[in-house]
Formats: sequence, structure tokens, C-alpha cells
Amino acid sequence: MSRSSIVPAPLARLPWRVLLTITAIGCFGLVVLFSAAGGSLRPWALPQGVRFFVFLFAAVGVSTVREDVWRRAAFPAYAVLVVLLFAVELLGAVRGGSQRWLDLGFIRLQPSELMKPAIVMACARFYDMLPPSETRRFGAIWPPCVLIGIPAALVMLQPDLGTALMICAGGVTVMFLAGIPLRLFVGGALALAIAAPLAFNFVLHDYQRNRVLIFLDPESDPLRTGYHITQSKIAIGSGGIFGKGFLNGTQSHLDYLPEGQTDFVFATMAEEWGLLGGIFIIAAYLMVIRWGVNVGVRAKSRFAKLTAAGLSTTIFYYVAINLMMVMGLAPVVGIPLPLVSFGGSAQMTVLLCLGILMSIDRESRRKTGW
Repeated sequence: MSRSSIVPAPLARLPWRVLLTITAIGCFGLVVLFSAAGGSLRPWALPQGVRFFVFLFAAVGVSTVREDVWRRAAFPAYAVLVVLLFAVELLGAVRGGSQRWLDLGFIRLQPSELMKPAIVMACARFYDMLPPSETRRFGAIWPPCVLIGIPAALVMLQPDLGTALMICAGGVTVMFLAGIPLRLFVGGALALAIAAPLAFNFVLHDYQRNRVLIFLDPESDPLRTGYHITQSKIAIGSGGIFGKGFLNGTQSHLDYLPEGQTDFVFATMAEEWGLLGGIFIIAAYLMVIRWGVNVGVRAKSRFAKLTAAGLSTTIFYYVAINLMMVMGLAPVVGIPLPLVSFGGSAQMTVLLCLGILMSIDRESRRKTGW
């Protein structure tokens, strides 16, 4: 009896290896959060687990949506999220000195997180509409720059430097993959380098400037602004190769490591699971990202190719920036580790990206009859 006669066709078409890898990452994250709470399901592991499996099933449902629906919804979704970003400025809830959330009662929504996949799809839709012969002209550059600049500026007002950089990175990645000449990116990089001192002095807030200065010299203030990164590196280094063992971490359990369940959850994990645990989680992420890039390679339309590549690199940016941040290789900018850090908005965003990638993969398989 063949497998196709046992397993329903919609289930057989799902990328099970990727789904199992995603589930492994999410479940490992629940174990880390359980330990971070001192061996308790509350306040982090239980709500995180409920959200994870709800959003995972939602991602599977999203995978059944046709590619044409995403193409038509790209600009309307972008417009709705821009409106929500304006609403955050007017009505948003303030937490930790930042105004980033809309309290909807049943969920505290962070529209800036959803803008990360939305900006990728909006830019991909623009270049899908643009004739390839026009890609190297000025008309192919300024509209995406406006699309990227509006939400990035609104997010900077919250203030949220890390998310603003992620929005810019996702949009610029699509521009690069669409075929914008490399010399323009080199010129843009030079312009940013020239403008960086002005932005540092007149755009960034005091705490953001302190984060940059601490990144350049972490030992200059180890007990105040440099405390987070100092304790994070101690936790990672003390784990060694095999770690201290499950529930045996000291930095997180004795409250030396701030935000050990969110931004610095990798340090919490590395202390107890060591280098081997770090290699496992990084390898799992690389498998998912590699699959997403391959989805873009197999896609048939320009929109699908750019969207798949952009969403894959968005997930990569999540992982890379968070790991660099907790290891002292980048300033602390508040980027969570996807599917592991405690929080609903980032978790929903990453699983939405994966659901759209599965949708594009399903469409390309259907068109090739594979």
C-alpha cells in the first residue's frame, strides 16, 4: 500500500522535515523557559507553549493560501500596518519606557513586528509589477525607499532601534535581490557612514547611545549600562562544552542575568546546555533558513522568489542579530531569538513568515506537478 493512499494529500504535501525542525526549536525553547523560571511552567513556559502550538497550526493553515492572495494582499496589509503604527503613537500602551503595543484585550499586539514580513511582501510586489528593464532606473529605487522609510521612521519614534533596522534590512534585501545596481548600495553605505555621527548625536536616545558606547567598550561601566552584556558573556562562557546541566544555571536562577527569558535567552540556554546546545539550536535555524532559500529558488514568479528570499533573510536577521547581541558582537537592540524568547508578537511573526514560505512552496510544487 502506497503512502499516498494512507496520508491525505494536503498533509502529504506539507514540508514535514521543516515542521519537525520548527517544533524541535519551539519545544527546546519551552524547556529553557521552564528552567529560567526555576523549574516552573509559569510565568513563561506555559503561555509560550500554548501560543506556539496555536500559531504553528495557524501557520499550517496559512500554507494553504494561494500565492495570488499574498500578491494581492501585499499593499493592503502594508497600509493597514502603517495605520496601526500611527495608532500606536496615539493610543499605544507604554511598557519599559517604550510605546510599542496596542492592547486589544485578548492580546497585546506589536504592529512593528508584523511590519517585518509586510515590508518584504510590499517591496516584492512593487518589483513584481515593475518591468525588468526598468529595474536599473531611478524609478525603481525611490518608491521602495519611501515604503521602507515610513514604517521605519514611525518605529524609531516608539523608540525601537532594533525593529527599525530589521524593517530596513528586509526591504533593502528585496531591493538588492531585485537587481538594483550594486554601486547604489555602496554609495548608500558611504552616505550612512557619513551620516552616522549626526544620527548618533541627534537621532538616537541617550540609552541607545549608551548601548553603542558599551558595545565599543563593555568594561567601561560593567555595573550599569554594561551589566547586561557582561553577565551574558559570563553565562555563555561558564557553560563550557557540555553546560552545567538542566536547572543548574546560576546566572539566571540567581537573577544575575537580566531578561534571561527574552533577549538573553540564548545565554540562559548556553549556561545549562553548553556549546553542544548552542550548536544544536544554530544548526536547526540554519536548516530552516536553507529550506526557505530553496523555496525561493524553486518558485516560479518574481513575486514568490523575492518574497521567499526576503522572508528567509528576515528569519536569518532575527537569529544573527540576537546571537551577536548576547555575545557582545553587536549593540543590544532588543531583537528576540525566534521561537525561543518569551513573547507573542515575535513568535507570531516568525511563524507567519514560515506559513507564507510553506504557501509558496506548495504553489511551486503544484505548478511543477512534483
